[in-house]
Amino acid sequence: MMDNSSTLHLALPAVYTVPSAVAPATTLAQPRAFSTSVNPLVFFSILDHYLRRNADQDRVIGTLLGVRSEDGAEVEIKGCYPVPHLESQDQVEVDMEYHRTMFDLHKQVNPKEVIVGWYATGADLNSYSALIHDFYQKEVSSFPAVHLTMDTALTNERLGVKTYISAPVGITSKGDNCMFIPIPCDVKYFKAERAGLELLASTKDTESGSTTLLSDMDNLERAVIDVQKMLERVSEYVDAVLAGTVPANNTVGRYLMDTVSVVPKVDAAEFEKMFNSHLQDLLMVIYLANMTRTQLAVAKRLEKLL
Repeated sequence: MMDNSSTLHLALPAVYTVPSAVAPATTLAQPRAFSTSVNPLVFFSILDHYLRRNADQDRVIGTLLGVRSEDGAEVEIKGCYPVPHLESQDQVEVDMEYHRTMFDLHKQVNPKEVIVGWYATGADLNSYSALIHDFYQKEVSSFPAVHLTMDTALTNERLGVKTYISAPVGITSKGDNCMFIPIPCDVKYFKAERAGLELLASTKDTESGSTTLLSDMDNLERAVIDVQKMLERVSEYVDAVLAGTVPANNTVGRYLMDTVSVVPKVDAAEFEKMFNSHLQDLLMVIYLANMTRTQLAVAKRLEKLL
């Protein structure tokens, strides 16, 4: 039955998985949900671009670079670069030559990364967003272009980040006849980047907004405290499930079982001995490093005197 209401129904652009060669001939391609993940360095690059903008600019834009899955359903945004543009009440100008030159230079360093979309600062989409998105849609060929927005005004004291793709609207296929549809966005970082992100996050609790690098002993102490807190939280959850105050979750139970099964069974006295031995080795390395640093400083001063 046809719906006679004035409601506008939109759907995400269909992304289908390719059937396997060994699958039966009757197997059809299955649609997949579109999702994105962003590396934290992209956020810092966008903020740096916004801070370096001209005084008369309300927002800045740039190109997003990354990789796609084979079916195009998953996009990982790994980098970006700024693109000069001018906006007025009558028109918008984007420096396309600068954009293509920057992409050619970037391709020489990272040939696997391609254009996946564009970014803009500001929480709202303005009248020129559709025109700029149409340009980037042509750059990414047959895949949906991703539009990332960052709320640099800190609405609700949060740096809001949202991602969109477009869906055509209207009878005629014009560039500005589209509607932006929100899509899921996750932050993806490597283990080596986590330490730096946690250090930056710790500055929000300081009045000056700055912090210092922790020593090896401080890092070790902080890691032990974090592990102890996580163990206490898991123990409280298990006790609550056994007491019947919290409903059991099979997924969490399997994850805990897999985590506990990989922990080697070590006697408490032997574990303490191993830990103390490792701690002594760490203290020795720190002592030798400080001694080397002191000897270099003394040698440098003696060289100046002579």
